[in-house]
Amino acid sequence: MTAHQMAAAYGLLNITFFPRATEEEVECGSRSAGLLGAVGLLSAVGLPHSEAFVSRKEVPDPYPEDLDSITLGSRFGHFGIPCPPESRTWWALGYLFESLVAVDPRGGRVYGFPEGESAYTELHRDVESLLFTLLEFRRLEVDHDNDVDPEELSARFKRVVGAFDPTPFADENSQWNLSLEELENGIW
Repeated sequence: MTAHQMAAAYGLLNITFFPRATEEEVECGSRSAGLLGAVGLLSAVGLPHSEAFVSRKEVPDPYPEDLDSITLGSRFGHFGIPCPPESRTWWALGYLFESLVAVDPRGGRVYGFPEGESAYTELHRDVESLLFTLLEFRRLEVDHDNDVDPEELSARFKRVVGAFDPTPFADENSQWNLSLEELENGIW
Protein backbone atom coordinates (compact mmCIF):
# COMPACT_ATOMS: atom_id res chain seq x y z
CA MET A 1 0.00 0.00 0.00
CA THR A 2 1.60 3.26 -1.14
CA ALA A 3 0.76 6.94 -1.41
CA HIS A 4 1.37 6.61 -5.15
CA GLN A 5 -1.40 3.99 -5.47
CA MET A 6 -3.82 6.18 -3.50
CA ALA A 7 -2.95 9.30 -5.51
CA ALA A 8 -3.25 7.40 -8.80
CA ALA A 9 -6.71 6.19 -7.83
CA TYR A 10 -8.15 9.36 -6.27
CA GLY A 11 -5.90 12.20 -7.45
CA LEU A 12 -3.23 13.92 -5.38
CA LEU A 13 -5.54 16.74 -4.27
CA ASN A 14 -8.02 14.20 -2.87
CA ILE A 15 -5.68 12.63 -0.31
CA THR A 16 -5.82 13.56 3.38
CA PHE A 17 -2.89 12.66 5.60
CA PHE A 18 -3.49 11.93 9.27
CA PRO A 19 -0.49 12.96 11.41
CA ARG A 20 -1.66 11.97 14.87
CA ALA A 21 1.52 10.95 16.72
CA THR A 22 4.85 12.70 16.89
CA GLU A 23 7.96 11.07 15.49
CA GLU A 24 9.35 10.79 19.05
CA GLU A 25 6.26 8.88 20.20
CA VAL A 26 6.57 6.43 17.33
CA GLU A 27 10.34 5.98 17.84
CA CYS A 28 10.00 5.51 21.60
CA GLY A 29 7.41 2.82 21.11
CA SER A 30 5.06 4.53 23.56
CA ARG A 31 2.08 3.49 21.47
CA SER A 32 0.57 0.10 20.81
CA ALA A 33 1.43 -1.91 17.71
CA GLY A 34 -2.09 -1.30 16.33
CA LEU A 35 -1.66 2.44 16.69
CA LEU A 36 1.82 2.46 15.20
CA GLY A 37 0.57 0.60 12.13
CA ALA A 38 -2.46 2.85 11.76
CA VAL A 39 -0.51 6.06 12.27
CA GLY A 40 2.20 4.91 9.89
CA LEU A 41 -0.24 4.09 7.09
CA LEU A 42 -2.45 7.12 7.57
CA SER A 43 0.49 9.50 7.61
CA ALA A 44 2.37 7.78 4.76
CA VAL A 45 -0.47 6.69 2.45
CA GLY A 46 -3.32 8.96 3.52
CA LEU A 47 -7.07 8.61 3.22
CA PRO A 48 -9.00 9.44 0.08
CA HIS A 49 -11.57 12.22 -0.02
CA SER A 50 -14.39 11.40 -2.42
CA GLU A 51 -18.15 11.14 -2.66
CA ALA A 52 -18.07 7.65 -1.13
CA PHE A 53 -15.46 8.33 1.58
CA VAL A 54 -15.29 11.81 3.09
CA SER A 55 -12.09 12.34 5.07
CA ARG A 56 -12.15 16.13 5.41
CA LYS A 57 -14.32 18.39 7.46
CA GLU A 58 -16.22 20.88 5.39
CA VAL A 59 -15.99 24.58 6.11
CA PRO A 60 -17.43 26.06 8.25
CA ASP A 61 -16.02 23.78 10.96
CA PRO A 62 -18.91 22.63 13.16
CA TYR A 63 -16.67 22.19 16.21
CA PRO A 64 -15.38 24.77 18.69
CA GLU A 65 -11.59 25.24 18.68
CA ASP A 66 -11.11 23.61 22.09
CA LEU A 67 -12.98 20.41 21.15
CA ASP A 68 -11.08 17.28 20.17
CA SER A 69 -13.22 16.36 17.15
CA ILE A 70 -11.04 13.35 16.33
CA THR A 71 -11.82 11.41 19.54
CA LEU A 72 -15.29 9.85 19.45
CA GLY A 73 -16.13 10.57 23.11
CA SER A 74 -15.66 14.32 22.56
CA ARG A 75 -17.32 14.31 19.17
CA PHE A 76 -20.40 12.34 20.24
CA GLY A 77 -20.68 14.37 23.46
CA HIS A 78 -20.70 17.60 21.45
CA PHE A 79 -23.76 16.39 19.54
CA GLY A 80 -25.43 14.78 22.57
CA ILE A 81 -25.13 11.25 21.13
CA PRO A 82 -24.41 8.46 23.60
CA CYS A 83 -20.96 6.97 23.01
CA PRO A 84 -20.27 3.34 23.95
CA PRO A 85 -17.65 3.42 26.74
CA GLU A 86 -15.19 1.20 24.89
CA SER A 87 -15.22 3.54 21.87
CA ARG A 88 -14.72 6.87 23.67
CA THR A 89 -10.99 6.96 22.78
CA TRP A 90 -11.38 5.80 19.17
CA TRP A 91 -10.44 8.22 16.39
CA ALA A 92 -12.82 9.39 13.69
CA LEU A 93 -11.33 8.87 10.22
CA GLY A 94 -14.18 10.06 8.02
CA TYR A 95 -17.51 8.99 6.59
CA LEU A 96 -18.15 5.99 4.38
CA PHE A 97 -21.43 6.96 2.73
CA GLU A 98 -23.63 7.59 5.79
CA SER A 99 -21.48 5.82 8.40
CA LEU A 100 -18.87 7.45 10.60
CA VAL A 101 -15.66 5.40 10.33
CA ALA A 102 -13.37 5.17 13.36
CA VAL A 103 -10.22 3.30 14.35
CA ASP A 104 -9.51 1.82 17.77
CA PRO A 105 -5.95 3.09 18.35
CA ARG A 106 -5.22 0.27 20.81
CA GLY A 107 -5.85 -2.61 18.44
CA GLY A 108 -6.09 -0.94 15.04
CA ARG A 109 -9.52 -2.36 14.12
CA VAL A 110 -11.82 -0.13 12.06
CA TYR A 111 -15.51 0.33 12.90
CA GLY A 112 -18.53 1.98 11.31
CA PHE A 113 -21.24 3.89 13.15
CA PRO A 114 -24.37 4.22 10.98
CA GLU A 115 -25.73 7.76 10.85
CA GLY A 116 -27.37 8.85 14.11
CA GLU A 117 -26.58 5.60 15.93
CA SER A 118 -24.18 4.84 18.76
CA ALA A 119 -24.09 1.12 17.90
CA TYR A 120 -21.23 0.12 15.64
CA THR A 121 -20.14 -2.62 13.25
CA GLU A 122 -16.62 -3.89 12.73
CA LEU A 123 -15.69 -2.94 9.17
CA HIS A 124 -12.01 -3.90 8.84
CA ARG A 125 -9.36 -5.83 10.74
CA ASP A 126 -7.03 -2.81 10.42
CA VAL A 127 -6.35 0.43 8.57
CA GLU A 128 -4.47 -1.40 5.82
CA SER A 129 -7.66 -3.33 5.02
CA LEU A 130 -9.67 -0.08 4.94
CA LEU A 131 -7.19 1.48 2.51
CA PHE A 132 -7.07 -1.64 0.34
CA THR A 133 -10.87 -1.73 0.22
CA LEU A 134 -11.10 1.96 -0.67
CA LEU A 135 -8.65 1.44 -3.54
CA GLU A 136 -10.65 -1.52 -4.81
CA PHE A 137 -13.87 0.47 -4.40
CA ARG A 138 -12.44 3.26 -6.56
CA ARG A 139 -11.72 0.66 -9.24
CA LEU A 140 -15.36 -0.48 -8.94
CA GLU A 141 -16.59 3.12 -9.33
CA VAL A 142 -14.50 3.69 -12.46
CA ASP A 143 -15.69 0.43 -14.02
CA HIS A 144 -19.29 1.27 -13.11
CA ASP A 145 -18.91 4.61 -14.91
CA ASN A 146 -17.71 2.59 -17.92
CA ASP A 147 -20.89 0.49 -17.91
CA VAL A 148 -19.48 -2.76 -16.53
CA ASP A 149 -22.27 -5.04 -15.29
CA PRO A 150 -23.12 -4.13 -11.63
CA GLU A 151 -23.48 -7.75 -10.54
CA GLU A 152 -20.08 -8.58 -12.03
CA LEU A 153 -18.57 -5.56 -10.23
CA SER A 154 -20.14 -6.58 -6.92
CA ALA A 155 -18.93 -10.17 -7.23
CA ARG A 156 -15.39 -9.04 -8.13
CA PHE A 157 -15.31 -6.56 -5.23
CA LYS A 158 -16.43 -9.21 -2.73
CA ARG A 159 -13.93 -11.75 -4.10
CA VAL A 160 -10.90 -9.42 -4.15
CA VAL A 161 -11.61 -7.64 -0.87
CA GLY A 162 -12.79 -10.81 0.87
CA ALA A 163 -9.54 -12.58 -0.02
CA PHE A 164 -7.61 -9.75 1.66
CA ASP A 165 -9.94 -9.37 4.66
CA PRO A 166 -13.37 -11.02 5.02
CA THR A 167 -14.40 -8.58 7.80
CA PRO A 168 -16.08 -5.99 5.51
CA PHE A 169 -18.74 -8.56 4.59
CA ALA A 170 -19.08 -10.43 7.91
CA ASP A 171 -22.08 -8.37 9.08
CA GLU A 172 -24.96 -8.32 6.60
CA ASN A 173 -25.73 -4.74 7.67
CA SER A 174 -22.20 -3.43 7.17
CA GLN A 175 -21.94 -0.34 4.99
CA TRP A 176 -20.05 -2.35 2.35
CA ASN A 177 -22.82 -4.95 2.02
CA LEU A 178 -25.51 -2.25 1.90
CA SER A 179 -23.61 -0.34 -0.82
CA LEU A 180 -23.15 -3.44 -2.96
CA GLU A 181 -26.84 -4.25 -2.60
CA GLU A 182 -27.67 -0.76 -3.88
CA LEU A 183 -25.25 -1.24 -6.77
CA GLU A 184 -26.79 -4.57 -7.74
CA ASN A 185 -30.33 -3.12 -7.52
CA GLY A 186 -29.46 -0.22 -9.83
CA ILE A 187 -29.80 2.49 -7.16
CA TRP A 188 -26.48 4.08 -8.13
